[in-house]
Parts: sequence; structure tokens; C-alpha cells
Amino acid sequence: MKILELIDVSYSYNSKYQQVDAIRQINCSFELGKVYAIVGKSGSGKSTLLSLLAGLDVPKSGQVLYEGKPTSTMDLAKYRRECAAMIYQSFRLFPLLTVSENITFPMELRGIRGEKARQRARELAARVALPEPALDRFPGMLSGGEQQRVGIARAMSMDSRLLLADEPTGNLDEENSANIIDILVDLAHNLGYCVIIATHDLSILPRMDVVYRMTSGVLQRVEV
Repeated sequence: MKILELIDVSYSYNSKYQQVDAIRQINCSFELGKVYAIVGKSGSGKSTLLSLLAGLDVPKSGQVLYEGKPTSTMDLAKYRRECAAMIYQSFRLFPLLTVSENITFPMELRGIRGEKARQRARELAARVALPEPALDRFPGMLSGGEQQRVGIARAMSMDSRLLLADEPTGNLDEENSANIIDILVDLAHNLGYCVIIATHDLSILPRMDVVYRMTSGVLQRVEV
């Protein structure tokens, strides 16, 4: 089942000296239950593409459809809050909130608070193999791998089925990188998420269901 579809999507912006065509006539779709990788050199356009999927902007031409509805017609703040869950290379956790509070933060934005939110945080922490004692700690007390697990649990707390991951293994060692990919693949294959990963880490590609390569704003599917 398609959750995202791109139809003739192009995006350009003006630099100091010229117009930059960052995305060129992209047509593709993303389905629930699959994990995708988008690879490409810096400046290839993959970060711009991820920003369009995340609702940070809309295409200059063409359409990004979420569940069949163009994001250009949606309240983008609401879309980012409820539909497109982000996982970041730098974790982006709130340092003065506990792990539990970090996980429940998106729930509070939707009016889910108190014991119901805390119980859901415990369930999500267990799903990403985060020890329950870690819920009462602050992010700075955790390892990088543990912090990324918190980031994934926080993204899951949005109750969206779309997870967008921007270099999720970029700050992790080989073992923790493999563990994070295991979690993301599990979420796609066993819980029906659509997981889209923008990455430089070519070692994860054999685990992906679909791999796309960005080159000068053009997206092409490749076999691995």
C-alpha cells in the first residue's frame, strides 16, 4: 500500500550566483512494510528530497502525495507533527528532559499525557531494546546507540507509519549502526512502517528492500 507518491517533482532555489535545480522530475512511490535507502554524494539532492517528504517545503512543480493528498494543500505544521516522523544523525534529543519525557513529547502535542503517555513510552522503549531504567536518565547519560534508540522511540510515539531517517547511523560505530538498522528493518517488516533512509553508509544497502541513487537531482532505482 502506497503511503507516499511523487509525481513529476522538481525543486529549485536561487543561490548567490545562479538558480540551482536540486530535484529534477522525480516520479516514484513508497509503500508501507518496506525500508528504502536513498544514497548519493553531498549536493546530489537527497537532503532536499528528504525535506520535501518531511513537509519542510513543497515542490516548485509536481506533487508529493501523502495517502493520496498533495502536501501542498495540507497544513504543513500539522503534517510534520502528525504524519512525517523524523530520525536524525545528531539525535536532536532535549538534553534537559528525561528519556521518558523525550519520548512522550510528541504525544503531549496531541493531548496525550500522564500515565497513558508514560506507559506508551515504556512500550516503545522495549520495542527498540532500550532498558527500562534508562527512561529516568537524561540523554547525556546514554551512549550514542542508546540515544538513537530514544530518537526512534520518539518518532514512533507520533503514531505515524512514515519514518524518515537522515543519516541515522552517521554518528555510530559499526555494531551500533547494525543494531539501529535491525530496528528499522523490524519496524518496516513486522509492524508495517514505511522507513526511508538518506545515507552515505553503503554497508546497510543489502538490508534494504529498495535502493535509490540521487545524482544531480535525478533519482534512479538501483539493484544491490
